[in-house]
Amino acid sequence: MKKIFIINGGQKFGHSGGRFNQTIANVTADFFQNHQDFEVKSTDVNDEYDPAQEVEKFVWADVVIYHTPIWWFQLPHAFKKYIDVVFTDGHDKGIYKSDGRSSKNPAINYGTGGTLHGRKYMVTTSWNAPKEAFTLPGEFFGETSVDNGPLFGFHRMNAFTGMKPLESIHFHDIMKSPDIDQEFKLYENHLTQLFLN
Repeated sequence: MKKIFIINGGQKFGHSGGRFNQTIANVTADFFQNHQDFEVKSTDVNDEYDPAQEVEKFVWADVVIYHTPIWWFQLPHAFKKYIDVVFTDGHDKGIYKSDGRSSKNPAINYGTGGTLHGRKYMVTTSWNAPKEAFTLPGEFFGETSVDNGPLFGFHRMNAFTGMKPLESIHFHDIMKSPDIDQEFKLYENHLTQLFLN
């Protein structure tokens, strides 16, 4: 039985009701619950949570699936707070032991003290920006992908814990030109390719 931990990092704030990421988190849970051999736990960062219990979910999981919008090119503040609080609580409790270095040679092995080895993670993001903003010459992101640009630090954070990435999926132009049904079909195909084939 593969253990899946789903985190909804969507946030209710300002003009955002967090509906898209709530829906995509629900689609994810339904996908795994509709197939045998998966056990699912989930967290919504808008709800109250116990940091120690959240650490236990990371340690329990085989795969962590993060869902987040991108606000001002970063994680929303409630999701970032969740990571800060839970990962800090996870020191010496299963998320990481140290930064990996030793006092004998402090210049090497930084980022190798994670204790979530053998686990994987996947991230979805949702954007107001169109995908062309990342791919076309002269456009805003200078032909730099989401994963190598805005999410670079997010991926390094997960590497610090010892987790390995599964292929990300990014939803673009969600506010101005969404095709939600098509996005969900693409996403379910993505999950099928990663987890059922």
